[in-house]
Amino acid sequence: MLSTTNAIVLSKLKYREHDLIVKTYTQEHGVISFLIRGVLKSKKTAARVAYFQPLSQIQLVFNYTKKRTLYTPKDVKINRMYHSLHSHILKSAVVLFLSEVLSSILQEEEKNEGLYSYIETALLWFDTDNAYSNFHLLFLLDLTKYLGFYPDDTQIHFNYFNLQDGSFEMKNYGKYSVSGENVLLLRRLLGMTFDQLQEVKINAKKRQTFLNMILLYFELHLGSFRTPKSLQVFNQVFN
Repeated sequence: MLSTTNAIVLSKLKYREHDLIVKTYTQEHGVISFLIRGVLKSKKTAARVAYFQPLSQIQLVFNYTKKRTLYTPKDVKINRMYHSLHSHILKSAVVLFLSEVLSSILQEEEKNEGLYSYIETALLWFDTDNAYSNFHLLFLLDLTKYLGFYPDDTQIHFNYFNLQDGSFEMKNYGKYSVSGENVLLLRRLLGMTFDQLQEVKINAKKRQTFLNMILLYFELHLGSFRTPKSLQVFNQVFN
Protein backbone atom coordinates (compact mmCIF):
# COMPACT_ATOMS: atom_id res chain seq x y z
CA MET A 1 0.00 0.00 0.00
CA LEU A 2 1.48 3.34 -1.05
CA SER A 3 1.46 5.69 1.94
CA THR A 4 2.17 9.40 2.22
CA THR A 5 2.70 10.58 5.77
CA ASN A 6 4.21 13.40 7.79
CA ALA A 7 6.94 12.33 10.18
CA ILE A 8 9.23 13.62 12.93
CA VAL A 9 12.85 12.44 12.89
CA LEU A 10 13.86 10.77 16.15
CA SER A 11 17.39 9.60 15.31
CA LYS A 12 19.76 8.74 12.51
CA LEU A 13 22.58 6.21 12.25
CA LYS A 14 25.23 5.91 9.56
CA TYR A 15 24.95 2.58 7.74
CA ARG A 16 27.75 1.28 5.56
CA GLU A 17 29.62 4.04 3.75
CA HIS A 18 26.96 6.22 2.15
CA ASP A 19 23.61 5.31 3.76
CA LEU A 20 21.59 6.35 6.80
CA ILE A 21 19.07 4.48 8.90
CA VAL A 22 16.56 7.04 10.14
CA LYS A 23 14.06 6.35 12.92
CA THR A 24 10.91 8.45 12.62
CA TYR A 25 7.61 8.95 14.37
CA THR A 26 5.04 9.04 11.59
CA GLN A 27 1.60 10.57 11.72
CA GLU A 28 -0.08 7.58 10.07
CA HIS A 29 1.85 4.54 11.31
CA GLY A 30 3.69 5.40 14.53
CA VAL A 31 7.39 4.55 14.76
CA ILE A 32 8.99 3.47 11.48
CA SER A 33 12.65 3.25 10.42
CA PHE A 34 13.87 4.05 6.91
CA LEU A 35 16.99 3.18 4.96
CA ILE A 36 18.10 6.29 3.07
CA ARG A 37 20.43 5.06 0.36
CA GLY A 38 23.36 7.06 -1.00
CA VAL A 39 22.59 10.21 0.97
CA LEU A 40 26.23 10.55 2.09
CA LYS A 41 27.72 9.73 -1.30
CA SER A 42 28.28 13.11 -2.92
CA LYS A 43 27.93 16.88 -2.53
CA LYS A 44 24.83 16.68 -4.70
CA THR A 45 23.00 14.53 -2.16
CA ALA A 46 24.61 16.08 0.94
CA ALA A 47 21.89 18.74 1.19
CA ARG A 48 19.35 15.98 1.86
CA VAL A 49 21.19 15.03 5.07
CA ALA A 50 19.71 18.19 6.59
CA TYR A 51 16.27 16.61 6.20
CA PHE A 52 17.21 14.10 8.89
CA GLN A 53 18.39 16.36 11.68
CA PRO A 54 16.86 15.55 15.10
CA LEU A 55 13.14 16.39 15.30
CA SER A 56 12.97 17.63 11.70
CA GLN A 57 9.46 17.48 10.29
CA ILE A 58 9.41 15.72 6.93
CA GLN A 59 7.00 14.03 4.55
CA LEU A 60 7.63 10.50 3.30
CA VAL A 61 6.17 8.44 0.48
CA PHE A 62 6.73 4.67 0.71
CA ASN A 63 5.12 1.27 0.32
CA TYR A 64 3.74 0.35 3.74
CA THR A 65 3.41 -3.25 4.89
CA LYS A 66 2.60 -4.23 8.48
CA LYS A 67 5.34 -5.85 10.58
CA ARG A 68 8.15 -4.80 8.28
CA THR A 69 11.16 -3.45 10.20
CA LEU A 70 12.86 -1.24 7.61
CA TYR A 71 11.53 0.71 4.64
CA THR A 72 13.06 2.53 1.69
CA PRO A 73 11.18 5.75 0.87
CA LYS A 74 10.20 6.61 -2.68
CA ASP A 75 10.27 10.33 -1.86
CA VAL A 76 11.31 12.56 1.06
CA LYS A 77 10.78 16.28 1.47
CA ILE A 78 10.65 18.87 4.23
CA ASN A 79 7.17 19.31 5.67
CA ARG A 80 7.87 22.19 8.07
CA MET A 81 10.92 24.42 7.77
CA TYR A 82 12.42 25.46 11.11
CA HIS A 83 13.95 28.90 11.56
CA SER A 84 15.94 28.45 14.76
CA LEU A 85 15.78 24.92 16.21
CA HIS A 86 18.94 23.69 14.52
CA SER A 87 20.87 26.99 14.45
CA HIS A 88 20.30 28.46 17.93
CA ILE A 89 22.88 26.81 20.20
CA LEU A 90 20.62 26.46 23.26
CA LYS A 91 17.57 25.38 21.30
CA SER A 92 19.62 22.81 19.39
CA ALA A 93 20.80 21.38 22.74
CA VAL A 94 17.17 21.02 23.82
CA VAL A 95 16.33 19.39 20.49
CA LEU A 96 19.13 16.81 20.82
CA PHE A 97 18.07 15.98 24.36
CA LEU A 98 14.36 15.67 23.57
CA SER A 99 15.01 13.61 20.46
CA GLU A 100 16.87 11.07 22.60
CA VAL A 101 14.03 11.02 25.15
CA LEU A 102 11.40 10.57 22.44
CA SER A 103 13.42 7.89 20.67
CA SER A 104 13.53 5.93 23.93
CA ILE A 105 9.83 6.42 24.70
CA LEU A 106 8.25 5.98 21.28
CA GLN A 107 8.50 2.36 20.18
CA GLU A 108 5.10 1.30 18.85
CA GLU A 109 4.16 0.99 15.19
CA GLU A 110 0.73 2.37 15.88
CA LYS A 111 -1.07 5.59 14.93
CA ASN A 112 -1.66 8.14 17.72
CA GLU A 113 -3.00 11.33 16.20
CA GLY A 114 -3.18 13.21 19.51
CA LEU A 115 0.41 12.46 20.47
CA TYR A 116 1.74 13.31 17.02
CA SER A 117 -0.18 16.58 16.94
CA TYR A 118 1.13 17.53 20.39
CA ILE A 119 4.79 16.97 19.46
CA GLU A 120 4.38 18.70 16.09
CA THR A 121 2.65 21.77 17.55
CA ALA A 122 5.03 22.09 20.53
CA LEU A 123 8.09 22.03 18.27
CA LEU A 124 6.64 24.70 15.97
CA TRP A 125 5.96 26.90 19.01
CA PHE A 126 9.49 26.34 20.29
CA ASP A 127 10.93 27.29 16.91
CA THR A 128 9.32 30.72 16.95
CA ASP A 129 9.49 31.66 20.64
CA ASN A 130 12.41 32.82 22.79
CA ALA A 131 11.28 31.22 26.09
CA TYR A 132 13.57 28.24 25.60
CA SER A 133 15.08 27.76 29.09
CA ASN A 134 12.16 25.83 30.56
CA PHE A 135 10.51 24.50 27.42
CA HIS A 136 11.78 20.96 27.95
CA LEU A 137 10.29 20.82 31.46
CA LEU A 138 6.76 21.65 30.33
CA PHE A 139 7.13 19.57 27.17
CA LEU A 140 8.01 16.43 29.17
CA LEU A 141 5.34 17.08 31.78
CA ASP A 142 2.59 17.53 29.19
CA LEU A 143 3.90 14.53 27.25
CA THR A 144 2.75 12.33 30.14
CA LYS A 145 -0.87 13.15 29.22
CA TYR A 146 -0.45 11.08 26.06
CA LEU A 147 1.56 8.34 27.75
CA GLY A 148 -1.02 7.69 30.45
CA PHE A 149 0.58 8.99 33.66
CA TYR A 150 -0.14 12.73 33.85
CA PRO A 151 -0.06 13.81 37.51
CA ASP A 152 -3.37 13.61 39.35
CA ASP A 153 -3.97 17.17 40.59
CA THR A 154 -7.08 16.36 42.66
CA GLN A 155 -5.18 17.12 45.88
CA ILE A 156 -2.76 19.63 44.39
CA HIS A 157 -2.68 21.65 47.64
CA PHE A 158 -0.91 18.80 49.48
CA ASN A 159 2.80 19.32 50.10
CA TYR A 160 4.11 15.98 48.82
CA PHE A 161 4.04 14.37 45.39
CA ASN A 162 4.38 10.60 45.03
CA LEU A 163 6.31 9.86 41.84
CA GLN A 164 5.31 6.21 41.87
CA ASP A 165 1.57 6.87 42.20
CA GLY A 166 1.51 10.14 40.29
CA SER A 167 -0.51 11.97 42.92
CA PHE A 168 -0.20 14.66 45.59
CA GLU A 169 -0.22 13.45 49.20
CA MET A 170 -0.51 14.91 52.68
CA LYS A 171 2.49 13.04 54.09
CA ASN A 172 5.77 11.48 53.05
CA TYR A 173 4.99 7.86 52.19
CA GLY A 174 8.36 6.60 50.99
CA LYS A 175 11.48 7.17 48.89
CA TYR A 176 9.51 8.30 45.84
CA SER A 177 7.71 11.04 47.74
CA VAL A 178 9.12 14.49 46.92
CA SER A 179 8.48 17.89 48.47
CA GLY A 180 9.79 21.43 48.64
CA GLU A 181 10.72 23.46 45.56
CA ASN A 182 10.11 20.58 43.15
CA VAL A 183 6.49 20.33 44.27
CA LEU A 184 6.05 24.11 44.09
CA LEU A 185 7.32 24.15 40.51
CA LEU A 186 5.23 21.10 39.59
CA ARG A 187 2.10 22.85 40.88
CA ARG A 188 2.94 25.88 38.81
CA LEU A 189 3.58 23.99 35.58
CA LEU A 190 0.47 21.81 35.76
CA GLY A 191 -2.10 23.37 33.45
CA MET A 192 0.33 26.00 32.16
CA THR A 193 0.55 26.78 28.44
CA PHE A 194 3.77 27.28 26.52
CA ASP A 195 2.88 30.95 26.10
CA GLN A 196 2.99 31.35 29.89
CA LEU A 197 6.50 29.90 30.25
CA GLN A 198 8.11 33.34 30.25
CA GLU A 199 6.57 33.86 33.71
CA VAL A 200 8.66 31.01 35.16
CA LYS A 201 11.97 32.30 36.55
CA ILE A 202 14.23 29.62 38.04
CA ASN A 203 17.98 29.17 38.22
CA ALA A 204 19.99 26.41 36.56
CA LYS A 205 20.27 24.32 39.73
CA LYS A 206 16.49 24.26 40.32
CA ARG A 207 15.90 23.50 36.64
CA GLN A 208 18.31 20.59 36.74
CA THR A 209 16.85 19.19 39.98
CA PHE A 210 13.32 19.34 38.59
CA LEU A 211 14.41 17.72 35.33
CA ASN A 212 16.02 14.85 37.25
CA MET A 213 12.73 14.37 39.10
CA ILE A 214 10.75 14.27 35.84
CA LEU A 215 13.16 11.75 34.33
CA LEU A 216 12.79 9.53 37.39
CA TYR A 217 9.01 9.88 37.02
CA PHE A 218 9.32 8.60 33.44
CA GLU A 219 11.55 5.75 34.52
CA LEU A 220 9.08 4.63 37.19
CA HIS A 221 6.16 4.59 34.75
CA LEU A 222 7.91 3.36 31.60
CA GLY A 223 9.84 0.16 32.17
CA SER A 224 12.04 0.58 29.10
CA PHE A 225 12.99 4.21 29.74
CA ARG A 226 16.56 5.05 30.71
CA THR A 227 18.21 8.36 31.54
CA PRO A 228 19.41 9.93 28.25
CA LYS A 229 23.15 9.77 27.59
CA SER A 230 23.04 13.41 26.51
CA LEU A 231 21.81 14.61 29.93
CA GLN A 232 25.25 15.54 31.27
CA VAL A 233 26.16 17.60 28.21
CA PHE A 234 22.69 19.15 28.19
CA ASN A 235 23.06 20.29 31.81
CA GLN A 236 26.48 21.75 31.10
CA VAL A 237 25.10 23.81 28.23
CA PHE A 238 22.33 25.22 30.43
CA ASN A 239 24.69 26.01 33.29
